[in-house]
Amino acid sequence: MLSLSDNPPIRRNDAESITAFQGQWMVAHTKARNEKALAWDLHRMQIDYFIPMVKRETFSGGRKRHNMAPLFPSYVFFCGDGADRYEALRTNRVCQVILAEDKEQFIDELVAIEKALSCPVQLDLYPFARVGQRCRVIKGPMRGVEGSIIKDDDVTRLVLHVSMLSRGASLEINADFLEPIDAIPDPNLETRLRSWQ
Repeated sequence: MLSLSDNPPIRRNDAESITAFQGQWMVAHTKARNEKALAWDLHRMQIDYFIPMVKRETFSGGRKRHNMAPLFPSYVFFCGDGADRYEALRTNRVCQVILAEDKEQFIDELVAIEKALSCPVQLDLYPFARVGQRCRVIKGPMRGVEGSIIKDDDVTRLVLHVSMLSRGASLEINADFLEPIDAIPDPNLETRLRSWQ
């Protein structure tokens, strides 16, 4: 297990945001537990990448340990050209590379995750939820981010989607910070979400 300081940066050090990356966006589906090693390889090769990670507490040998865990296990996002794709595959850490079809939507979804990582909120992996009331955050540090609203034990949670992975991340949010985007919410959302858990 890596110490907190031994983890790769979530994106290349010289970039303030993934919006500065140039080229074709791709998703590397990695071999098991190879996300961080691939990120370090891409970093050394100067290939723009994004690996969302969250701090987790684990207990081992009676001791509490803090580590960084990939938000989306087995996936690393990267940006470049055919040569960069080839170099990523040559690391022998990647099972397959998937090209992002809708670049604008893909970047919007990743920017929402990037923004959430920079805010003092807890992100948790959430199963894909494409249904339900779409909302936009209108106040606070997450202002401008869009996602779907769910209720979890009377707590309002915003689900940030990454459609290409059929996954997302959820965060607790004050319902007063939201405005609806869709006119009609899905009445069966709660039932479907409970069945996924």
